[in-house]
Amino acid sequence: MSAAFDRIDPRTEGGALTSTGEARDFFELLKPRVMLLVVVTALGGMATAPGSVHPVIGLAALLAIAVGAGASGCLNMWYDADIDVLMARTAKRPIPAGRILPSEALAFGLTLSVGSVLVLGLVANLLAAGMLAFTIFFYAVIYSMWLKRWTPQNIVIGGAAGAFPPMIGEAVVTGDFGMHSLVLFAIIFLWTPPHFWALALVKSEDYARAGIPMLPNVAGAAATRRQIMAYSLVMAPVAVLPALMGFGGLIYLVVSVITGLAMIGLAVRVLRTTQGEAASKACYALFGFSILYLFLLFAVLLAENSLGLMWALPKVIG
Repeated sequence: MSAAFDRIDPRTEGGALTSTGEARDFFELLKPRVMLLVVVTALGGMATAPGSVHPVIGLAALLAIAVGAGASGCLNMWYDADIDVLMARTAKRPIPAGRILPSEALAFGLTLSVGSVLVLGLVANLLAAGMLAFTIFFYAVIYSMWLKRWTPQNIVIGGAAGAFPPMIGEAVVTGDFGMHSLVLFAIIFLWTPPHFWALALVKSEDYARAGIPMLPNVAGAAATRRQIMAYSLVMAPVAVLPALMGFGGLIYLVVSVITGLAMIGLAVRVLRTTQGEAASKACYALFGFSILYLFLLFAVLLAENSLGLMWALPKVIG
């Protein structure tokens, strides 16, 4: 098991820390940047789904999905508190910094998990609610408690959790999911390894200190760079599929091709730049741009399908 429910302050004689957490600390537990990405990708699934949903139901469903994503992030922070305190980039999070007790974070995460699933089931349908529940379970249990500390492929398999929101979004609209959201799932799934491994290359010492078997620490930096390159080469053409399948238009085609080539170019830079500060800058550049890349793809899909900006291309697939 991860950290004890109430972390003991080594400066005291065994007394539990008193929580000093404020609202912003609890909000930080939800990983708001991840929540934002989940909202955008879930909206993409809803916007590209065949059919429509009442705006009030859609907004309530989107809020439930966002809260569910935040709940899984909170449970991840609760379980990972023992390793977060060992890593420079996570040591100031609310639990390892002592602002929030692990027991509070656990209760908060479980309450939001149950609440978000119940709300989604009530306002949308049981399939969407069941998929949200599975996503929370997958991230909090399968990834956080098992894969992350067991296999260097943790990001690859665990990345599925972050790829489910478009499928949940389509299920909200149609009560089912099909090829549209499966393609969006594939884009996020293939995007996850180069995104996280670029950061892991820079933070490998942090992960080694915490005993996390990230790919750079197990297979080495060279192998990780080759994997980043391979995933980028597969991801970029897959990201063009929405335009070829008819649920992305001309704007999406142009954006996906240009940004896909940029991702490949940055991956090539990571592959070739292996020493010193230049290597770190190459990794940070790929990591930072990858966030913009995914956001742009889904933002354009959303704009085309919701704002009347769709200039449809001849359907090539499907």
